[in-house]
Order: sequence, then C-alpha cells, then structure tokens
Amino acid sequence: MSDFVNIGSGNLLNRSRILALVEPDSAPVKRLIADAKQAGNLIDATQGHKTRSVLVLDSGHAVLAFLTPAVLEKRLSGRRAGLSPQEDAANRQ
Repeated sequence: MSDFVNIGSGNLLNRSRILALVEPDSAPVKRLIADAKQAGNLIDATQGHKTRSVLVLDSGHAVLAFLTPAVLEKRLSGRRAGLSPQEDAANRQ
C-alpha cells in the first residue's frame, strides 16, 4: 500500500514519488515552474494561497504547495510539528 503525505488542505501525495522539496524564490525554480506549466506538468495545490513550496516528482510533475518547506519536511519525515526526532519517537512508544 502507498504511503501518502498531506501537503495541505487535504491534498495528498505519494511520499515515495517525491524527489525534491524546494522554495519557489530562486530563478532556476521559477524556470522549472514555467517549464512544467508549459508542458502541462504543473499541479497547483495552493488552494489560492501564496506558493511557499515546490515538490518535484519522479514523473516530471511539479506540485505547488502553500505550506512551508519546513512543515512539509516534518510531515515527510513522519515527525509531529515542534518535536525533535527523539521526542517524537519517544511519544510514539
């Protein structure tokens, strides 16, 4: 069974398909977004909010998300917000 991660507003992605999680501010990432849009490979999951993260998938798609990379990194690693990896592991036992 696939392992999904919530990227905001109930939008889910298959965790194993994510290659990169980047901020959208640099010129190379802006080009990546423009190229994905032109190729029809852009998925906007921001629900009208400001884009704060771009997830690059192994299929060549780029997914725009409104959650910050730090929040998504915690979700991808399976940690709960605000807890260190050690605290999170201890609380799960």
